[in-house]
Amino acid sequence: MKLSIIILNYNVRYFLELCLKSVEAAIKDVAAEVIVVDNNSPDDSCEMVKRLFPSVKLIENKENFGFSKGNNIGVAEAKGEYLCILNPDTVVAEDTFTKILKFADSKSQLGIVGCQLIDGKGEFLPESKRQIPTPKVAFQKLFGNTKNYYTNALKANEVGETDILVGAFMVLKRTIYNEVNGFDEDYFMYGEDIDLSYKILKAGYKNYYFGKTAIIHFKGESTLKDKVYAQRFYGAMEIFYNKHFKNNSLMAVFVKLGLKLFTKRGRPVKKADIKPLGSTIISNQILKELKTKLVRPITFTKNLEEIASNTQIVFDSVDVDFKTMIHFMKTNEASNQNSYRILVKNSNFILGSDSNEAKGEVIHF
Repeated sequence: MKLSIIILNYNVRYFLELCLKSVEAAIKDVAAEVIVVDNNSPDDSCEMVKRLFPSVKLIENKENFGFSKGNNIGVAEAKGEYLCILNPDTVVAEDTFTKILKFADSKSQLGIVGCQLIDGKGEFLPESKRQIPTPKVAFQKLFGNTKNYYTNALKANEVGETDILVGAFMVLKRTIYNEVNGFDEDYFMYGEDIDLSYKILKAGYKNYYFGKTAIIHFKGESTLKDKVYAQRFYGAMEIFYNKHFKNNSLMAVFVKLGLKLFTKRGRPVKKADIKPLGSTIISNQILKELKTKLVRPITFTKNLEEIASNTQIVFDSVDVDFKTMIHFMKTNEASNQNSYRILVKNSNFILGSDSNEAKGEVIHF
């Protein structure tokens, strides 16, 4: 077994279905297994997996154990040489795993390899490649200075070493994961990927960013404009410093002071989104059912070159492969005026997201 894909799910049944369909297409030429760990979702995620994906190994937790323990439970059942830690609100391209594994096999001291992440509007997510968040760097991030937080020396499409990869997509050898005891269960949510990346660096391995393949991550890193996220992030950083940094007490106080000052500030006014003027469905079939659900004027086309700007684009996954969707979103994100939805194959819903700061939208028809 070459690859074990671990997907930790909580209450995102429709995004999980799309994720699994993209994974199915991406492992056709890979000896792989898929393990879904459900953290006691109140929706029908588990029933959906059993019905639509019978070959997937499903682990049904009876409580929400959080990110670290949930993934560790999945890894304990894995048999692959490599692991892929994958979020359920992602879409992978058909060649994502073959490209990543070829690169991984070429590196003798490989720790973790991550890839390029884009959000639901096609915009690059900078958390795809980060540096070690020392107390000073974390404090600077608090006030919007991310120069030393992200690995800006590497461009989005490049390949090279980085310190920290994002937990939405991580590929590493199972032996190395076990060598460093996996995700630290002292973290519940936030900071786990930073901790694992740093432990692997300390063990003498090298982490890599591989920008030659991209995936969609609908819910990107939350913004520090969100008070709750800021508190959770810096709570996780406090755990991280206590574990990995000696003589950190002064800097920890520094970060706490900064957080207190931050929470007293007013939340910045969010820039208004541009609303699409119409919807264009990329499909070989005329889907009359959707016309009652999409209030904007609708056109159907088979040609991506015919799409006007300021449009909501609906990709029919029967007719458009995931790699094509991702490439189109990446190359057309500059105008930032299009929005995207995916019509999920053999299902009665479309989904997508217009912001990496909020949950996505699911429309049934």
